[in-house]
Amino acid sequence: MEPTSIKPAGRPGSIDNPEVYDNVPGHIIPIITREFDDFDNEAEKFLAGETPEPAFIGFRLKQGVYGQRQPDVQMIRAKVPMGGITPEQMDGYADVIEKYAPLNKGHITTRQNIQIHHMPLRITAQAVRELAETGISSREGCGNTVRNVTGDPWAGVCENEPFDVTPYAGAYVRYFVRHPTTQLMPRKVKTAFNGDPADRAITGIHDIAFLARVRDGVRGFEVRVGGGTSIMPRIAPTLTEFVEADNGDYLRIAEAVFRIFDRQDFLRVNRARARLKVFVDKFGIEELQRQVDEELQLDWVDERDFSVEPRLYVTDEESTAPAVPANPGSPSSDDERAAFDRFVESSVEPQKQAGFSTVHVHVPRGDLSPEQFRGLGQIMRDHTGGHARTTVHQNFLLRWVRDESVYDVWTALKAIELGRPGADEIEDVVSCPGTDSCKLGITSSMGLNAAIRERLGEMAITDPLTKQMHIKMSGCPNGCSQHHIANIGFYGASMKVGEHTVPAYIPHIGGQFGAPEGEVVYGARLKLRLASKRVPEAVDRWIRYYESERNEGEVFNAFAARVGTTAFEDQVRDLAMPIEFSIENMNSFIDWSRNVPFVVARGEGECAV
Repeated sequence: MEPTSIKPAGRPGSIDNPEVYDNVPGHIIPIITREFDDFDNEAEKFLAGETPEPAFIGFRLKQGVYGQRQPDVQMIRAKVPMGGITPEQMDGYADVIEKYAPLNKGHITTRQNIQIHHMPLRITAQAVRELAETGISSREGCGNTVRNVTGDPWAGVCENEPFDVTPYAGAYVRYFVRHPTTQLMPRKVKTAFNGDPADRAITGIHDIAFLARVRDGVRGFEVRVGGGTSIMPRIAPTLTEFVEADNGDYLRIAEAVFRIFDRQDFLRVNRARARLKVFVDKFGIEELQRQVDEELQLDWVDERDFSVEPRLYVTDEESTAPAVPANPGSPSSDDERAAFDRFVESSVEPQKQAGFSTVHVHVPRGDLSPEQFRGLGQIMRDHTGGHARTTVHQNFLLRWVRDESVYDVWTALKAIELGRPGADEIEDVVSCPGTDSCKLGITSSMGLNAAIRERLGEMAITDPLTKQMHIKMSGCPNGCSQHHIANIGFYGASMKVGEHTVPAYIPHIGGQFGAPEGEVVYGARLKLRLASKRVPEAVDRWIRYYESERNEGEVFNAFAARVGTTAFEDQVRDLAMPIEFSIENMNSFIDWSRNVPFVVARGEGECAV
């Protein structure tokens, strides 16, 4: 399959010619320069009081700019389709963060986006424009649109996939961005593409997902619709077992689903519950399939161009992969050898292409400083041919690393404080931003993340089965950290103590995703609340309980299913007891990473605007 480019008529950067885009990483979404002028104009009109806030919010969200709980600042959500990014874009993020971001960091999300927080509106408009100079787009990063399209970051280099889904995911992005059907749906649509049976894209929790299948030599997808977490967790059922890829049928069926979704006025009444999963839950997947079949008989189908070939995102990564290094490094002592071997064991995986490996970079809490962005960009230039992807667990995957170069990559990662082992292991705790920035946040989930990581470090876990566990926490019930599918998950809540309030969490036990267990399973909610400051102790107890009482070779979820939720509740009954307000107990009334008494200050989020 040869790389192609769309080259329509018109001046580059105009509405008729969004971009003469080449198939290079990070340039999937066409850039329209006029949109930045519109953003500047609309922002100035809003700041001058000429545009009502609701109207401006809807406009702003489509540009990927989201309001925060803190007044007068915004968050940029730059879309990174399939997590693909270039070294130049890593430098671009570093420059924008260094110039404009008060926290001096960017944040990798569980949707493979990169977010930048606490930016005044006028600065935000300029930052979006500067990011676009390297091909980064925030278009439809927010709003009732097709959000960032995620996928397995190992796509194209893993052994068991029927085919690389990346080109087709790219075509899907290019088809639906700025599409008239998807600009003001009842709510957002989250999409995932996956090839490997391990399902590292976690398709089950998505509104719509495409799983690579081959039938009689023809490429296609199993299509799943109606998944999602939050207050009504559902696992996406299969809409169709097989739909062709190269003839555009997968785009056709997706648009049919979105057109049906768009007409559901009952979903617009309560935007907080306006998701595809609600339709599927109410009417059933068979009814959706019936309506899709009817929809595909209507005239609009003949009015569309579903051609895949001109939209495919096709690259030959192997052709730009690095050569064998002339003088590769190696450990210089037994201690360094042991540390390197631990890193390799946890974070390095051979590609299906002989001689190459992926290096899974453990990024604590998903946060990267400008120096780390630039450092990773340089590692990409030196050791990957420029190929890397973000992951749905807030990490970073270096692709096409020569086996001989792995030690040199590790050394370079250590120089920017990213050389620790354990990517996707128990100490790689995942959390949403919580009250650091989110209007819907109840608790400081990022603060709890740091506290749990510290406790796990003190525990010095070496047990192989325990290291396989995953811990996630969200600052509210909405589940942006995917806490429902963690072995141990938490979401933020509160407890009243007279006139005072304690930050708290509600735990879930036994969630799962991907290999080696298989399909998505939502964890069981325990019937108790834990004060935030007591959560690390609860995690410690549950891990020790598992290690001491399990059967030989029994993984955590099998143990949890065998002993039941009551047994886990019994381990922490005393930690769920009320806390008396006093000078001695004051710390429990202050959330992690805060220095003032806790109050619930939850606003209206903009996800449903």
